Amino acid sequence: MKMSVRLYFAVLATLSVAVSGCAVEPKPEVAGTAESSGSDLSKDSRTATLQKRQTIGFSALTLTNPFFKIIADTMAEEGAKRGYDVVVVSGDQDVNRQTSQVEDFIVKGVSAIVLNPCDSRAIGAAIRKANEAGIPVFTNDIKYDGTEGKVVCHIATDNYQGGKLAGEAMVKLLGESGGKVAVLHYPDVESCQLRVQGFTEVVEAHNAKPDAGKIDVVTTLNGQGAREAGFAAAKDAIEAHPDLAALFAINDPSALGARAALEASGKADQVRIIGFDGAIEGKQAILNGQIVCDPIQFPDRMGQTTIDMISKYFEGEEVPPEVLIPSSLYYKADAENDPALKK
Repeated sequence: MKMSVRLYFAVLATLSVAVSGCAVEPKPEVAGTAESSGSDLSKDSRTATLQKRQTIGFSALTLTNPFFKIIADTMAEEGAKRGYDVVVVSGDQDVNRQTSQVEDFIVKGVSAIVLNPCDSRAIGAAIRKANEAGIPVFTNDIKYDGTEGKVVCHIATDNYQGGKLAGEAMVKLLGESGGKVAVLHYPDVESCQLRVQGFTEVVEAHNAKPDAGKIDVVTTLNGQGAREAGFAAAKDAIEAHPDLAALFAINDPSALGARAALEASGKADQVRIIGFDGAIEGKQAILNGQIVCDPIQFPDRMGQTTIDMISKYFEGEEVPPEVLIPSSLYYKADAENDPALKK
């Protein structure tokens, strides 16, 4: 339903609005970046923790978004294979609730904590408390964007690269005529900030070309990565800009909410949608022609890689500060050959 930016952006990896590709989804290569948020736990303390490691506490952004449910389920499955008990709770997009969950994990003495930060900065105090308790903190999908606490490793989609793919798809979609575009954002979440940044940079570069059909981003609204908020934001955009040509939504839930708003207003044939995620519902909407395409994510790989990094850390191996999983564009032709849609 998050995370400098450019440093990844060599080969990284925040609310659901969601705050996720090919015919048969490839297993993308994973690479770590050189920038470190760091951890102060010594190798000796890692070894001590290794002897008692039993439980990983995971506070997800939300579990109503299928994307985060896949991450949680994969972590639980992969963790069980290695003898971990993965305890999953939902932050419900509420940083105060998530902070309480982290404090509860600390009291229970978990061996590691994993977060999808509900607020990329405000979660810092909770991370610091975990640091002080000697518990390593990892993040996935949404990056911690503060300085108060330290994270061992962040695992995520290369959201900046995925945003650029969305921008390229928009340029291709609108062609020589260009047109007015609305963006459904989720500015509280770092991963969504990166998606919009990548999208915007591609559109601006396109508009700088002398003969290009200009793409005019006329409004950026907070769709909160959720269907209801996406519906409301898209409805507002259509009413303010009745000649809107297209819409970029930062995830599938907000894209699907926008699609419902377009259908309710009789604009479904006029306004085209580009989403982001590649959740089953999003893929089905692409197959049905309701969404043009998605830069897709691989939440199962994200969950698996998170467990990999935790295991490496406790074995005393070097762990990169960031691991980014590249995105790829997914169109109707891909959906038509996707085994996941043939079940």
